[in-house]
Amino acid sequence: MKTALIIEDHPDNMILICRLLEKAGYRTLQAVTGMEGFETALKEKPDFIILDIQLPDIEGTEVLRRIRGSGIGTSIPVIAMTSYAMSGDREKLLAAGCDGYIEKPIDPLRVIAQIRGIIGEAV
Repeated sequence: MKTALIIEDHPDNMILICRLLEKAGYRTLQAVTGMEGFETALKEKPDFIILDIQLPDIEGTEVLRRIRGSGIGTSIPVIAMTSYAMSGDREKLLAAGCDGYIEKPIDPLRVIAQIRGIIGEAV
C-alpha cells in the first residue's frame, strides 16, 4: 500500500483529501504545518506528498525547497494542491519543483485520477 503525506492546515480539506485517498487504497499521514510536513517527509519517506501552498508557519514553496534540498531530493513526487489560481501560478510551482498541480476546490470525482496520473500510476 502506497503512503501519501498530506500537508494541509484546513481541517475540512484534510478530512476530504484523506478520505478520498484512503478509499482509493492509500495510507495517509497528516501534517498541519509546513515544518511538521517537512519533518514527517524526512522521517517517513512517503510515496508522494500533497502540499498546500498557504500554510500557517512557512509557505508551501519553502517546504518544497527544503524537501528538494534534503536527502530525499526529487525521489518523492510532490503535488501542489492549492487555491492559488492566478495566471502563471501553476507554471511557477512546477518550475519550483512540484511534480503536479491541482487547483482547489478539488473535484472529488476526478482528484484520484489526477493524482494517479501525476505519480505515474495507471488511472
